[in-house]
Amino acid sequence: MEAPGSPSRGSGSARASVIDSLRGCTLSGVRIHREDLRRRITFPEYIRLSMREAIQAKDVGAAAVVQLYEAAHAHGAEPVEPPELPLVVFINSKSGGRHGPELKARLQELMGEEQVFDLSSVKPHEFVEYGLRCLESFASLGDNCAKETREKLRIVVAGGDGTVGWVLGCLGELNKEGRLPVPPTGIIPLGTGNDLSRSFGWGGSFPFNWRSSVKRTLDKVGRGPTARLDSWHALISMPAGKELETPYSLKGTEEMPLDQELEVEGELPEKVACYQGVFYNYFSIGMDAQVAYGFHHLRNEKPYLAQGPISNKIIYSGYSCTQGWFFTPCTSDPGLRSLKNILRIYIKKVNCSKWEQIPVPSSVRSIVVLNLPSYGSGRNPWGNLKPDYLEKRGFVEAHADDGFIEIFGLKQGWHASMVMAELISAKHIAQASAIRFELRGGEWDKAYLQMDGEPWKQPMDKEFSTFVEIKRVPHQSIMVRAE
Repeated sequence: MEAPGSPSRGSGSARASVIDSLRGCTLSGVRIHREDLRRRITFPEYIRLSMREAIQAKDVGAAAVVQLYEAAHAHGAEPVEPPELPLVVFINSKSGGRHGPELKARLQELMGEEQVFDLSSVKPHEFVEYGLRCLESFASLGDNCAKETREKLRIVVAGGDGTVGWVLGCLGELNKEGRLPVPPTGIIPLGTGNDLSRSFGWGGSFPFNWRSSVKRTLDKVGRGPTARLDSWHALISMPAGKELETPYSLKGTEEMPLDQELEVEGELPEKVACYQGVFYNYFSIGMDAQVAYGFHHLRNEKPYLAQGPISNKIIYSGYSCTQGWFFTPCTSDPGLRSLKNILRIYIKKVNCSKWEQIPVPSSVRSIVVLNLPSYGSGRNPWGNLKPDYLEKRGFVEAHADDGFIEIFGLKQGWHASMVMAELISAKHIAQASAIRFELRGGEWDKAYLQMDGEPWKQPMDKEFSTFVEIKRVPHQSIMVRAE
């Protein structure tokens, strides 16, 4: 049954994308003069070239960098004015089908070529470590142009949710190092779901009038208001000796202790393997992760099948129908049973500092932990809940920056389809500030998990549990909101 106050929004997100595209066809999409935009967003030449040289040499003090700086500040050299709206673009040219390479060329026309970084050749952490540090080094030497450029800098990410999360994660390192301010981030959507893009008003799809809309987007990123986004740290602790196909979002790390406030039932293995990562949208276990895992490997094996967002969605939907989630036969196969057989959930509730175990509904085959009000290409499975229902359940209104995360369940394929069609809301389980999942093997030798669209197959031990602990990152990401 649909939760109280959870209206069926239908195709609202799709309509918003169409409206956004149509706006780009109006005069508002062509009022921005190309040369004027280029002047406002392009760095002075010596800064652009110095940052490029520092990244290529992986050395802020490289000889070429020093020479460029000295030439720009030689006796008699005219002072250089900083750009009004300094921007750097990261583009995943492999995203968006055929549009990726074309968009890259278009961006290079509109701004300094050295300010457009193709992620296949320059990784965001390289930009942060060498390119951005080069700018900071110039500022520390008294270069006011570099100082103001660094302070005003904003980032544009042209890619899907995974690409945006990758860039946000690297920018988050600036908080740890005290290198403030962290540049706000805007988005050009090139992915399939684009839920991060939808959540901050950048649309759910690449606009068909993209050549004119790119100018408008760059201008909006430079001028738009900022908003905050919670980031969530996931720590996986599992018995050592099991091989894990780690997605990009997870990295191996030294052994990290679990929260000692919650005692672990049973014995722990002598040696553990630990992995950690950060997500911004969702973390899930079960049915949806299994479908994503199958689709992900199918796309890698047969890339010609997935040439864009529409074809991806068709293949994804078709693949989900083959997994047994719609028609489950009477079988003893444990892979088709409820997650209750393998999962315990502990949470810290809203305004509570103590861990509490919550039951896993016997009907649930997928558990989703959601940070954004957008999931699965713009759906809102949590729903817009009425105040009396929130009070009754002990929930607060969900926002992307409230310090809490929503946990809901999907029962089987039919239920998930109705939730995705927004005819009903998902099964509300909890709202929390921290979560611990305990995966117990039993008859199961694996489970499927995913984090912001990156799925993996999690091996499980029959004797020892695997733990996933999720806590909020202290520093929030700064996003540019399209308005």
